Amino acid sequence: MELAETLKTFLENGEDWERKITSIRGVTILKLPRTKSRPASLAVEINPLTVKGTPMKKKGVMIMGSEELDAFREIFNSEKMDVLMTSIEAIAPTRKTAKGEKEEILQV
Repeated sequence: MELAETLKTFLENGEDWERKITSIRGVTILKLPRTKSRPASLAVEINPLTVKGTPMKKKGVMIMGSEELDAFREIFNSEKMDVLMTSIEAIAPTRKTAKGEKEEILQV
């Protein structure tokens, strides 16, 4: 089945808030329910995966159109964003290891 047909079928028959995993690692398609002002629609959800294959965040970034995608690309590709993140990491306290990651073990 062609991609457009698969998406159309998902839009028509999928459950509200259902997610479809794509072949793009960390990208799912999300079916948004109908509201008073718009019909049911699909959105792309981006939530990078850890090495173990679990999502990094509880909820990802939802993108509903190419205009939004272009805006995010512009932000992510900004050199100033790299400077900002480096500065934040330099002053931020170290984070606890995430679940599933091995902690350094103190040998007694």
